[in-house]
Amino acid sequence: MAPEAWLREILEDELDREYLIELSYLQVELLRLQDHLMETGGRLAVLFEGRDTAGKGGAILRFSQRLRPRHLRIVALPKPTEAERGQWYFERYARQLPQPGEIVCFDRSWYNRAVVEPVMGFCTKEQYDLFMKQVVQFEKMLVEDGLLLRKLWFSIDQDEQKKRLDRRRESPLKRWKLSTVDQQAQQKWKDFTRYKEAMFARTSTKHAPWAIVHGNDKKRARLESIRYVLSTVNYDKPSESHLRLTPDPLVVTSSGTRDAH
Repeated sequence: MAPEAWLREILEDELDREYLIELSYLQVELLRLQDHLMETGGRLAVLFEGRDTAGKGGAILRFSQRLRPRHLRIVALPKPTEAERGQWYFERYARQLPQPGEIVCFDRSWYNRAVVEPVMGFCTKEQYDLFMKQVVQFEKMLVEDGLLLRKLWFSIDQDEQKKRLDRRRESPLKRWKLSTVDQQAQQKWKDFTRYKEAMFARTSTKHAPWAIVHGNDKKRARLESIRYVLSTVNYDKPSESHLRLTPDPLVVTSSGTRDAH
């Protein structure tokens, strides 16, 4: 019996030998990075952001799957509770920041308020404006306190998103991911773009820049996003000459930076 389309996609990953070899070497380096953080008490937070179906979840899986679970957390917060809605917006995210020696991967983050919430009408204009006023200083304080903050935006084009949304509907393993936001992603494409560009312009700073990961090719996006994080953290880099840690500039690009005020 021939496998269905959603199952063939899984098999393609599992049977791609070159990709798996390269991924495994990079995961070894992530373990070495984790060792360094554990030894020095370093704290690393990686924000995985992007449009729906952009590949955030798949990238987080490959980033985290070989790391020591006691020193790693994946944070994907649900809708805020009534009590949380009455708190300072950043408070519930601040509680999730890494402890010394820990890595935290945010599957979406405080940047919900920069793009998803205003596009979908989940926040007021006043709440959006206040967030955009405060977020740069919030991140500056975190970085000045020693937090290693890396911000990744996974980017795909509109046609690719449509294909992935269709596959998500067809796959019994991914159907649970469908949400109200997913269902309106294509119709609100231009609105998402407008808020995304405003976010880059105002929140990509020298102390906390955005790295844009071009994600139409999922496998390359996963590999190059790992390379980006490894290349930007100061730890004992590998001596093996065959392992490239500099990300491919055709896959990972900068959104440009500005000074924090």
